[in-house]
Amino acid sequence: MWIFGRKGPSGFSACSTAEEVAQGIDGNGLTAVVTGASSGIGTETSRVLALHGVHVIMAVRNVDAGRNVKETILKEIPTAKVDVMELDLSSLPSVRKFASEYKSLGLPLNLLINNAGVMATPFLLSHDNIELQFATNHLGHFLLTNLLLETMKNTARESGREGRIVNVSSEGHRFPYSEGICFDKINDESAYNSVYAYGQSKLANILHANELAKRLQEEGVEITANSLHPGAIATNLLRYHSFLDGIVNMVGKYVLKNIPQVCSSSSQQNFFEYDDVSACSEILTTYFVQHGTQGAATTCYVALHPQVKGVSGEYFADSNIAKPSSKGKDAELGKKLWEFSISLTEPN
Repeated sequence: MWIFGRKGPSGFSACSTAEEVAQGIDGNGLTAVVTGASSGIGTETSRVLALHGVHVIMAVRNVDAGRNVKETILKEIPTAKVDVMELDLSSLPSVRKFASEYKSLGLPLNLLINNAGVMATPFLLSHDNIELQFATNHLGHFLLTNLLLETMKNTARESGREGRIVNVSSEGHRFPYSEGICFDKINDESAYNSVYAYGQSKLANILHANELAKRLQEEGVEITANSLHPGAIATNLLRYHSFLDGIVNMVGKYVLKNIPQVCSSSSQQNFFEYDDVSACSEILTTYFVQHGTQGAATTCYVALHPQVKGVSGEYFADSNIAKPSSKGKDAELGKKLWEFSISLTEPN
C-alpha cells in the first residue's frame, strides 16, 4: 500500500481521489451496475462514473435512499444518466429478480462493480439460511455476476469495448478463519467469529475474481475481472464493536479517508447497505485509514482507467497493483469456492 502520499507505478497513491484517477476519461457509451450505491464508496463511485458520462444503474436494497442519492447527483450533474433498481444481495430470489428485470430492459452492460457488503455482524442467517456476511458479500455477487455475464459478453462483442468486473474486497481478507473458507462450517454458529467471517467473505471476493478471470481468458472473452482494497473507510461499519468504533471516530478527522455525505440518514442506518472497509484488526495494524473521495479512487481506477486495459485476475490497493495473501492466490481454493458457490446458488 502506498502510504504517506507516495505515488506507485500507476502515478497514483493513497491520497488520490476518485475524480483524480478518472480525470480526462470519457465514459460516454458505457453502462455500469454499482451495488450498494446508496451510501459511502458506492455513492461516490456512482457520482464519479456519472460525472464522466457513464450510465449508472444504482443497485440498492433501500430504494428511497437510492432515489435521494440520485437526486443529489442530478443536482450536481444535470446531464447525468442515473437509474435506481432494487437489489437485496442477502436474498438470492432478489438477485434473480434484479437480473431478470435488468435483462428485460435491453440495456448493455460494460461495468459490473460488486461493491455492497456487510461487516462483522453478529451471527445471522440470510434469506436463504446462509451466514449473512458470506451470503451478502460473496454469494449474492457471485450469482449476480453469473446472471449478468451473458449480457456483458454480448455488450463487449457488439461494442468492441472491454467489459470490466470489479469486486470490492478488503485487506480484511488477510484475517479469515485458518482454513480460509470454511466450506463445511459456513453456518456453524458455535464456531462463528464476526471478524474472521468478514475476512472469509472478503477472501472469497478475491478468489471469485481470480477464478472468473481465468475462465474468461480461457473463453477468449474481452472481459476482465479484478478485486481491490478500497482503503479503510470511516463509516458506521463498526457499530457492533464500540471500542474500535470509538478509536476510529477519535482519529478519523486526522487520518481517515473522507466520504462525501450525500446519502440519507436512513441509508446510513441500514447495515445491509454498507460499503466496504477492511476488518477490525486492520484498523489497529495499518498506518492510516483512508477518507470516500479517496475511498472510491481505486474502484474508479480499476473500472475506468486505460492503464488497466487487459489486466485481469489482479488485486489492487491505492490505485496500484498489490499483493493479496497467499490464500488469495490459491488457485485450487478458488476453484473449490467456485464449485461450492454454484452448489449454493443453483435452483433445486
